[in-house]
Amino acid sequence: MVGDNNKNPWGRKPSEGNRGPWGTPPGGSGGSGGGNGGSGGDLPPDIDEMLRKAQERLRAALPGGFGPGKFIGLVAVAGVALWLSSGFYLVKPGENAVITQFGAWTKTQSDPGLGYRIPWPVQNVDIVNTTVERRIQIGFIEGGGRNAGKRDIPEESLMLTADANIVDLDMVVFWNIDNARDYLFNIMDQEQTIKKVAESAIREVVGQTKLQPIITGNRTGVAENAKKIMQDTLDNYKAGISILGVVIQEAVVHPDVIEAYEDVVAAQQDAERFQNEANIYANDIVPKARGEAIKILQEAEGYKEAQVAKAKGDADRFNSIYSAYVGGKDVTRTRLYLETMEDVLKIAQKIIIDEKASGSGVVPYMPLNELKPAAGTPSSAPQSSPNQAQNITGQLGR
Repeated sequence: MVGDNNKNPWGRKPSEGNRGPWGTPPGGSGGSGGGNGGSGGDLPPDIDEMLRKAQERLRAALPGGFGPGKFIGLVAVAGVALWLSSGFYLVKPGENAVITQFGAWTKTQSDPGLGYRIPWPVQNVDIVNTTVERRIQIGFIEGGGRNAGKRDIPEESLMLTADANIVDLDMVVFWNIDNARDYLFNIMDQEQTIKKVAESAIREVVGQTKLQPIITGNRTGVAENAKKIMQDTLDNYKAGISILGVVIQEAVVHPDVIEAYEDVVAAQQDAERFQNEANIYANDIVPKARGEAIKILQEAEGYKEAQVAKAKGDADRFNSIYSAYVGGKDVTRTRLYLETMEDVLKIAQKIIIDEKASGSGVVPYMPLNELKPAAGTPSSAPQSSPNQAQNITGQLGR
């Protein structure tokens, strides 16, 4: 009947036929009992009846029965179990687990393995890798992907040196975490803090160093000084960070001052060249001057010794002559006269003409100006006056 088709299809009688739960025969969408039977198979199911039957089946499966209160309790127990299970965490080798309770530090687990803490919101865990080497770039950024490249950051790379020059410096800082608790709790924005400390340290070192050592052979020294300042500063902050190394990748003169810098370098090279030439000249002339001075001193010493010896010899000779003169004045006077006349007449030019022979064919002409000096006597020897011999003789006579 049509009225029976409006009933819940699950509550139909066995005599109504073998239909499906939706009022449709298992063999097809329609039935052989007439058009009214076919239209009754399209009615929707009763949801409430389905839930009721499902509860009955579940109650039958559980011992002692199952009511709505027990269902809610089971759900609560399952939720608590899931919440408690969320407290497990795994610490890998090289990692530290920092446990906080309501934001305050409780403990740090450094041993690898499985650990447990009271789940959130009571306790929280932060896993920190303390062995991985991290890096911070100062003065440039390296892009990634297909368009990888290096982009300069002037506000970080341009620095003033001790000799008032501008250097464009790119640097890389390598660091890792030394103490996970200090790293998490003592500083905020850790990487930015390290970067600011690195910029401050390298600017301090560059500001105390001249340009030439920075761009040539003293980069390692500059980097080591910057590393020491960075580590001391971070230790004062108790940052829990260890600076592993500082590498200066590039240090060049800024393009805006490169021409002036080249002029300065050329002037310095000229000054060094002139100084080297002056040193070479000084090294050549000073030994010669010292040698000449030593030679002159030695000649003066020799002349002094010769004159002193000659004077002593003359004095000794005079004393011996005087002694001989005292012993025999006439003989000594005659000898001195003869020796003196020998010395005087040896260089004198005299012509003696016998008056008695004046009439015997002697031509009264003498070319006095053409007379040559006697052989063996210098032409510039002084001529003795006619009275020289008489004067010497008179002195001896006295």
